[in-house]
Amino acid sequence: MAGKISKLALKPMNVAAGFAAGAAAGFLFKQAWKVVAGEDDAPDAGDPDRGWTEILIAAALQGAIFSIVKAAVHRGGVITTHKLTGTWPD
Repeated sequence: MAGKISKLALKPMNVAAGFAAGAAAGFLFKQAWKVVAGEDDAPDAGDPDRGWTEILIAAALQGAIFSIVKAAVHRGGVITTHKLTGTWPD
């Protein structure tokens, strides 16, 4: 029963944190792309003026940043839920 309560407590927090994480990851990716490529805008996969290498590097960087932010936010949510409920959510 306590596990179900922890899961319920985690759901709304995950939704809110997900929106914040998406915004943070997008911001971090834009900043990282400025450092890596020295450009303000990352390449779009449909841009005819960009090569495969540049597009795939941008996609890999973006994926890595989003995955790291998502994992950090999820882990923080689980730990917070554990502290609030005393139960580790499944």
